Amino acid sequence: MSGMALHYDLHSHSTASDGTLSPSGLVQAAHAAGVNVLALTDHDTTDGLNEAGAVATRLGLQLVAGVEISVSWQPLTVHILGLNINPGCAALQDGLEGLSEFRDWRAEEIARRLEKSGIGGAYEGACALTRGRIVSRTHFAHYLVAAGHAVSVREVFKRFLVHGKPGFVPGQWASLEDALAWIRRAGGLAVIAHPARYRLTATRLRRLIGEFKELGGAGIEVVSGSHTRDNIDTMAMYARREALLASRGSDYHGPENPWVRLGELAELPAGCRPIWDSEVWPLH
Repeated sequence: MSGMALHYDLHSHSTASDGTLSPSGLVQAAHAAGVNVLALTDHDTTDGLNEAGAVATRLGLQLVAGVEISVSWQPLTVHILGLNINPGCAALQDGLEGLSEFRDWRAEEIARRLEKSGIGGAYEGACALTRGRIVSRTHFAHYLVAAGHAVSVREVFKRFLVHGKPGFVPGQWASLEDALAWIRRAGGLAVIAHPARYRLTATRLRRLIGEFKELGGAGIEVVSGSHTRDNIDTMAMYARREALLASRGSDYHGPENPWVRLGELAELPAGCRPIWDSEVWPLH
């Protein structure tokens, strides 16, 4: 099949981080949804790739080895996708191990802060919902909903887990420079994930893109499950103007979020160069 004929979804999550489908279940769901090329991009881990790869091979789906790295930038948390990485790269794994250690501490600290506000048992409750190594804020949110402290995950974030609320813990993630160095060392392409979600002013977004390009960044997620049509048009403009490769991905976390579906994505706007047309795209 030609590149034009393939259906790409280059951003998804499994139970290796904060998704709700196992890596194999995610690949099966993507295949059923008509996706030909799927990137598994779990947060700060590549633990799901072997399982996903085995099922993808059996189904004839191309699996792109990926990761979504958490980055602290002025003073936001932004996410950088690494696509077509070699997960065996020692520099990448050493970097991810450092982020994993911070995640472990953060989970315990979130629980300590919630306990001070009168909510006990949150750490054990969140851990019971994980099936991978990572204990994320999403796991805390699902526990707090199940325990009756809120009616939805969104409400939990608003009431407990954002700045100024009882369970908020500031991120201490990778620097942009380090994240891109790990991705490059692993032979991958770095992509700014869902850029419209950060609600940056045009000036700050240009600054982020400028630093990202100087450090060897390759692309920007133009089409995302969280992007509106206007967001897509705006990010397409940046991709064209800044000569960035354009990516598309659902940011799928599981069927519990029905507004984001695997493979249900707009086409890249005209004039954008797809990241899969990059001369370094061939899979490892």
